Amino acid sequence: MRGGRGPRGARCRRMVRPGVWEVQARVERFVEPALLLLLAERPRHGYDLVERLPEVTGDTRRVDMGNLYRLLRALEREDVVASSWDEGAAGPARRIYKLTEAGRSLLDRWAESLPAVRSAVDAFIERYERREGVST
Repeated sequence: MRGGRGPRGARCRRMVRPGVWEVQARVERFVEPALLLLLAERPRHGYDLVERLPEVTGDTRRVDMGNLYRLLRALEREDVVASSWDEGAAGPARRIYKLTEAGRSLLDRWAESLPAVRSAVDAFIERYERREGVST
């Protein structure tokens, strides 16, 4: 456990004091399909993506800019996104990212696979709520 820090990585839980847990449920790698969905709506700058990601992920914590740009560069190497310099806006030129055809195909695969995750989560919640004699 890391002192003072919140949940990290795949272990999104920590004991805050004996017998009391803090849990932040999240779907691993959900930032990727959320990012692809935002880019399918329209090309965007990195800062705009950081601001809009919580709308899609439901996670109120802000995504780290460095991690976002590393993900965007990796997706660009895989031809999932393309970027170019936007020099038309006021201020310094900024990179603008757009989804490629390969990116649209990947987004489609994400959209096809996520209902299975939703079904698993729904089944868990239903089973949890059916428990008999357990106080919450």
